[in-house]
Amino acid sequence: MKAAARAAVDRAADGLVALSTALQADPETAWEEHRAAAMVPELLDRRGFTVTSAYLGLETAFHATYGTGPLRIALCAEYDALPGLGHACGHNLIAASSVGAALGLAEVADDLGLTVEVYGTPAEEGGGGKIELLERGAFRDVDLAMMVHPAPVDVAEARPFAVSHSRIFYRGRSAHAAAYPEDGVNAADAFTIAQVAIGLLRQQLPSSSRVHGIVTSAGTAPNAIPETATGRWYVRAETLAELAEIEPRVLRCFEAGALATGATLEIEAESKPYAEFRTDAGALAHYRANAEQLGREFAPDGLAGRMNRASTDMGNVSQVVPAIHPYIGIGSLPATNHQKEFAAHCVGAEAERALLDGAIALAWTGIDRALT
Repeated sequence: MKAAARAAVDRAADGLVALSTALQADPETAWEEHRAAAMVPELLDRRGFTVTSAYLGLETAFHATYGTGPLRIALCAEYDALPGLGHACGHNLIAASSVGAALGLAEVADDLGLTVEVYGTPAEEGGGGKIELLERGAFRDVDLAMMVHPAPVDVAEARPFAVSHSRIFYRGRSAHAAAYPEDGVNAADAFTIAQVAIGLLRQQLPSSSRVHGIVTSAGTAPNAIPETATGRWYVRAETLAELAEIEPRVLRCFEAGALATGATLEIEAESKPYAEFRTDAGALAHYRANAEQLGREFAPDGLAGRMNRASTDMGNVSQVVPAIHPYIGIGSLPATNHQKEFAAHCVGAEAERALLDGAIALAWTGIDRALT
C-alpha cells in the first residue's frame, strides 16, 4: 500500500510542482487568497475528490473529501503569504505537499477504510483561519490531522508558542509642530512610550516569552503633530495559560502611552489566540521513521532548527484532534523563514524534493495510523 501511495504521488509530481510554483509566483495575503483557494483543489477535483468551496462561509477556505471509510485522515493546506515578503514561509510548499499526500492516500482509501480530507485553511499568518474553521464545526471527529512545514532543516516535533495578535490604534490631535505645538496630542509619542515600557517589562517576563510588533503608520508630515498612530503587536508564551498572565501586562504598556500623552487607545484582536501544540506521539514516530526511510535527516537542536518554535493556528487544531506538524528542510541556510531569501528557496530542486518527500511521508504516516 505504501508503494501504491508513493506511485500516486510520483504520477502527480509534475502537477504538484506546478501548483507550488504558481502559488509562489502569485502570493496573496491573509483572507485574500482567492486565486489560491481556487487553484489548490484542482488536482483533487480531477482525482475524484468532492470539493466544497467557500467552506463554512469562509470565502477563501475549501474542503475536499475522498472515500467513505470510518477512519478520517485530514491534511491541512495553507496558502497565504506574508505582506511584503511573499511566500517567505513556504506556504506554497505546504499546500502542494498536503494535496500530494491526499492523492497518495486516496489510492489506498478503499483498502484501508479511509475518508481522506483536505482542509484549505486561509490566514495562518496572523488571521487564525483554522480557529475560524474550528468554531464553525470543521475537523470534528477527525482521527488524525497533518501537515508538513518548510524550514531550513528537518525537525520532527512542533513546539510552537501560544500567541495573541493585536492591532493598536492611538488617536491624538494634530497641530502645527512649530507654531502651535501646545495644541497637539502626539499619537506617535504614545507608541514611543509604550515601546519603552515594553522594553523595561521584558526583564520581568519569562525568558521564553516574546513581545514584538511594528508601527504601521505614525503621522504624515514632520511639521504636523501626528493625530493617529497604528501598529500590530504579538505576544507569545509557552502556553495559553501563561499567555493569559503575560498579555495584560503588555497591554498596560500601551495604556501607559495613552495616559502619558493624552491620546485615546483602541486595541483590537486580529484573531483568537493561537494555542501551543499537542503532538500525537504515535503519529510523529511514524512520520519520523517514514521520513528517514526517504533519506531525510533530522537536525540536532540548535539555531537552524528553531523554526519549530514558531506559532501556528494548527496548535488550536491539535488541542481538539490528534495532530502532527513536522518541519521539512529545503536547504536554505543561511536564509531562514520570513526572509526574502527564504522565499527564493521555496522553488527549485531542493524545494521540489522536500515537497514530494513531505507528501509521501505524510501519506505513509496515514497508512501507518490505519494499520495500527
